[in-house]
Amino acid sequence: MMECSWKVLLLIVFTSLGIQYTAIKSLRMNFTSPCRNVAENRCGHIKDNVTRVLCEDINGQQGRKHILILATARSGSSFLGQLFNQNSDIFYLFEPLYHVQSMFTNANGLPTIDRRSLLGAYRDLLHNLYDCDFYLLENYIKPAPKGHITSSFFRRGSSKALCSPPVCNQSQEVQENQCLKSCRKINLTLASTTCRSYKTIAIKTIRIPEINHMRTLVEDPRLNLKIIHLVRDPRAILASRISTFVDQYRSYQIWNSSGRRPHNADLSLIRNTCTDYSNSVETAFSRPSWLKGKYMLVRYEDLAKDPIKKANEIYNFLGLQWKEGLSSWIEENTNATVSPNFNKFGTIRKSSETIENWRLHLHLSIVQTIQDVCNTTMAQMGYQLVDNIQQLKNLSQSLVEPRTFLPFI
Repeated sequence: MMECSWKVLLLIVFTSLGIQYTAIKSLRMNFTSPCRNVAENRCGHIKDNVTRVLCEDINGQQGRKHILILATARSGSSFLGQLFNQNSDIFYLFEPLYHVQSMFTNANGLPTIDRRSLLGAYRDLLHNLYDCDFYLLENYIKPAPKGHITSSFFRRGSSKALCSPPVCNQSQEVQENQCLKSCRKINLTLASTTCRSYKTIAIKTIRIPEINHMRTLVEDPRLNLKIIHLVRDPRAILASRISTFVDQYRSYQIWNSSGRRPHNADLSLIRNTCTDYSNSVETAFSRPSWLKGKYMLVRYEDLAKDPIKKANEIYNFLGLQWKEGLSSWIEENTNATVSPNFNKFGTIRKSSETIENWRLHLHLSIVQTIQDVCNTTMAQMGYQLVDNIQQLKNLSQSLVEPRTFLPFI
């Protein structure tokens, strides 16, 4: 039986006894110093049982970095995630929240619980995963794991840690396309144990709408959580979704070919994306104390234009060491000659030349509609509007304004 997270249960007991979150945070400040430099015995020198338990919990977490890549669908998040996955010092998970969403979605793709409850489930699972506790995740995987073993872990091939020894029973690491064949089943107890041997855990998700929804985790005194918030021109996002999710965006394909908007062309998804972007950047730009040193905004266009430079900036903000081989991986994956039938969910691109290629594939009518819907968002993030077909198709004039978004330190 996988070990339950008894520390979380203990904190729940504390809460029931009237110990508030702020009090726990205060306790952390009081005993952080004596815990920090304890070697073999860690917190064993502390006589008070409650303080010692909290000390052990925080001491174990303090040396570990927790990273959340917050993005939306078709914004370049898979590539950004690989900047962490390619680092052998990082335990990287690709979209584990997929299992939660799948559990609470019906056959028609509609949620079966309210938004607040779903976000709460997301936060709970993230907290457990950052604690290297995979037990809660088992409740969401379908079919349910047997003996903590499953073959239904979503996109496990996108995580090197899950495709390498000891989690994967191979003598060496295997590539993503080989992982599902060579390492078909995953032992979640072993994955949990392996996770604890890493000093950095990074998780990528497109299922958290706004940074505000992560405030409780960011403020958690036991987590050293930092958020990399990836944004992209909403016109480019929509163009990518139209070409990738064919069935879902069939009305947009008709619109794109005819220039006339069908009555069933639903703007709610892209409108929600822009609203979530605006709410998040408004929060970040107001520089709240809870985000200090915890948040970095990254435009996909800046990352694609100069990926090594931007990747170094991200690593510096997170306090990560640049690994040998990362630069060569970036060069190989951003300067590739791509065939017409390339994998749309992959990371191999000619990045610098495809940043604004959406302009050649999106009808002006759609572009102007999205500009009306997302006007505020685009102004916040430095994306210029177009008024006519000439401006749209002239790729020699970029629609991405030079902007510097400094991390909130």
